[in-house]
Amino acid sequence: MPNIVKKMTLNYSPNFDLKKRKKSKIKYLIFHYTGMKNDKSAIEKLTDINSKVSCHYYIDEKGQIIQIVPDLYVAWHAGKSFWKNDKNLNKSSIGIEISNPGHNHNYKKFSKKQIVSLINLSKKLIKNYSIKNKNILGHSDIAPLRKKDPGEFFPWYLLYKKNIGIWHKYKKNKEDQFTILKSKILEKNFFLNLKKFGYSILFENYSEKKKLIKVFQMRFRPENVSGILDLETFNISKTLK
Repeated sequence: MPNIVKKMTLNYSPNFDLKKRKKSKIKYLIFHYTGMKNDKSAIEKLTDINSKVSCHYYIDEKGQIIQIVPDLYVAWHAGKSFWKNDKNLNKSSIGIEISNPGHNHNYKKFSKKQIVSLINLSKKLIKNYSIKNKNILGHSDIAPLRKKDPGEFFPWYLLYKKNIGIWHKYKKNKEDQFTILKSKILEKNFFLNLKKFGYSILFENYSEKKKLIKVFQMRFRPENVSGILDLETFNISKTLK
């Protein structure tokens, strides 16, 4: 593995909790995209005391890694968030922001250099803090009604092949994608599968339900993010543990 420490630069943000946490408190790794038009505007926001947002690491457009907040301090990147029985994941996570304009500014694929840097950095953090693969998540996983990042272009399957994060065990069946689930019982089971996996399923209306389905598809069925509960999406949910 390349020595990424030599490539890393520092640009510290004032947006973090002053109390230092124990190394053992870190259990999650959370991936984000910046949703900003360029590196300059993203870094300015992450280091502006008035923005009240930050992260631990920033990967710029060229794949350069910048440390924004030291690991043992709580950065403000997750916001209101849930996973399994944990709430407010800032306190137990490390956040990595990757430069990308996001869905509001011509969302695009992440560059090869960015992904290489992300893989190297993630492996280092996983080793340093004994982070389990099932605790490697996207911002949209932990805040599905608020966030879309890192989105459907994020290479979850590639990361899984590098032993970073998890992937489903569903064997593709072309017809499943075109079979819309109309059974209320199966729909209920789908959301129970999501809850068992870790998602919060506290939606209040059809629009929020669709957001949750879309977030799940972005993560595990990115080639067709419809927001419609079809048999393929349901079957994928059954394989996750």
